[in-house]
Amino acid sequence: MQISKLDQMFDVLATRPKKRLVAAWGVDSHTILAAYMAVEKGIVDATLVGDEKLILSVCREHNLDCSQFNIVHCPTDVKSAALAVEMINKGEGDFLMKGLLSTDRYMKAILNKECGLMDPGAILSHVTVAEPRNYHKLLIVGDVAIIPLPDLNQKIAITNYLIKTAHILGIENPKVGLLSASEQTLPKIPSSAEAAIIAKMAQRGQIKGAIVEGPLGFDMIIDRESALIKGVDSPVCGDADCILFPNIEAGNTFYKTIIKLLKSELGAIVMGARVPCVLTSRGDGERSKLYSIALAAMLA
Repeated sequence: MQISKLDQMFDVLATRPKKRLVAAWGVDSHTILAAYMAVEKGIVDATLVGDEKLILSVCREHNLDCSQFNIVHCPTDVKSAALAVEMINKGEGDFLMKGLLSTDRYMKAILNKECGLMDPGAILSHVTVAEPRNYHKLLIVGDVAIIPLPDLNQKIAITNYLIKTAHILGIENPKVGLLSASEQTLPKIPSSAEAAIIAKMAQRGQIKGAIVEGPLGFDMIIDRESALIKGVDSPVCGDADCILFPNIEAGNTFYKTIIKLLKSELGAIVMGARVPCVLTSRGDGERSKLYSIALAAMLA
């Protein structure tokens, strides 16, 4: 089944065994409500690691049955992140989720060299699946949150994560647009030159399972008419499934724009660790966090 709407992930997951979610410092209402909805939908069993009084207070405030959760008391956000990662490493969970703690503290626990979730040489990257209101399909994009200025090797890894996510969502041969300021290959602009290299690698089979085109301006990636006017006839233009951003400014601006200005829904995770790790903004609502849980469960 090819998933074209975020809600369709629930239908797919309903046919699969439940996954085990472990939420680090899962003490806020958005995290708890999203986890509760996921439990009610039957797609996960949820463990909340954090201050038990805060968790129970949120449950009472929203009339939630706290017995639906496994609550592991931990008094601080840093300790709860470390404990949640430890539980994953012990096989007590299938994927991790960020609660109210800051991204840097969450990532520090994942990246800990002695007891984190990273294998040697792995590249950690953020992948977002968005459902823009005025686009005809889902958009899978990266990186918007972790790698400030990815080099060529990191961009190759991100491209492969985007493709893998598309395959998990049932898109057999996804179309990947490599973003730059122009469709012209301009050697003095790193994003342009590296996009050309990645596109050529895909043409030669070094990157598999997708149609990869770049460099492309954003207008050409999402609007076929713009591409044709500029003389570029590519199946990616106007029909992209995935977008590789050249830096975190471009990616994060897109992420915040579709949420705050366009009011679109999304799911967001970190890939490259031993398990998927849900990573949304602390300001994101429970619906986006629910979709992120579903996406992690699809990938776990």
